[in-house]
Amino acid sequence: MVHFPNCKINLGLNILRKRTDGFHDLETVFYPLPLQDALEIQPSRAPASSKVTFTASGLPVDGSPDNNLCVKAYHLLLSDFPHLPAVNMHLHKTIPMGAGLGGGSADGAFALRMLNQQFQLGLSQQQLIHYALQLGSDCPFFIINTPCWAAGRGEQLQPVSLSLKNYKLVVINPGIHVHTGKAFSLITPAVPPVSIQTIVQQPVHTWRNMLTNDFEAAVFQLHPEIAQIKEQLYQAGAVYASMTGTGSTVFGLFEQTQVPHLSIPAHYFFAELQES
Repeated sequence: MVHFPNCKINLGLNILRKRTDGFHDLETVFYPLPLQDALEIQPSRAPASSKVTFTASGLPVDGSPDNNLCVKAYHLLLSDFPHLPAVNMHLHKTIPMGAGLGGGSADGAFALRMLNQQFQLGLSQQQLIHYALQLGSDCPFFIINTPCWAAGRGEQLQPVSLSLKNYKLVVINPGIHVHTGKAFSLITPAVPPVSIQTIVQQPVHTWRNMLTNDFEAAVFQLHPEIAQIKEQLYQAGAVYASMTGTGSTVFGLFEQTQVPHLSIPAHYFFAELQES
C-alpha cells in the first residue's frame, strides 16, 4: 500500500494562552497543500519479533528510525492491537523538515490511517484523531485533511468552507532551523479582537492587514532573512504572504494570471503550486 502524505500551511496563528500542562492554547486554520511525501507500508516476511523495518530516501530524515513518527504510529497501535503484523515501511521525503509545513506530522498521521485500513482495525476517525494527538499537536489535522479551524493544542478541529484553487501558491523555505522554544519565549499570548475563523471567510485581498502569525515578529527578529522572503513575495505581487507555523517556510498567494519574478538562492527550497 502506497499513500502520499501532503503538507499544510497555517492561515493565521494566534497563541491565546499558556496552559497548566505546559502546552499553549492556539487558534489557526490548517490548509492542506498538494506537496507530498510518499509512504509505503507492506506486510513483512521477517520474524514477528522484528515488528517494523523502516527505510527512507529523498531528503535526509533526521534522527534514528525509532524516533520517526511513522514507526511511533505503528508501535502506538501495536500497544492496543498486539496481533498487528510485522511491516516494512519506506518513506520518500519531498517535504522539507522542521519547516512549519507539518511534513513529519503528516507522515505519522498517514501511517495511522494506512495501518487502520490495511489491517482492518476498524478505528473511527475520532479514534484515529485520539492516537494522532499522542504523536504530536499537528497530527490530528491530517486525519481529516481538509481545511479546518483548529483550537486547543490543534486537536479541536472544525472544517471550514475555504478554497484557494483560484490562486497560485509559492512556498519558499530557506533551510533555517527555528528553535520553537525560543520563539515561544519571545511572544506574549493574547486573545485577538477578531477570530481567524472569521477573517478567513473574508476576501483574500483583505487578509494582509488582518490575518497574522504571532510568531512572525519573534522569528523575524531572530532571522531577518525570513522577513526578507515575505517582503520579496509582496514586492513580486502576492495578494497575501505569511510565515507558516513557527517557520522558517514563507508562502505567498498570487492571482492566477500573475507570474511571480523572484530571485531565489539555489540552496532554498522553492515550490509553485496550483490546486486542481
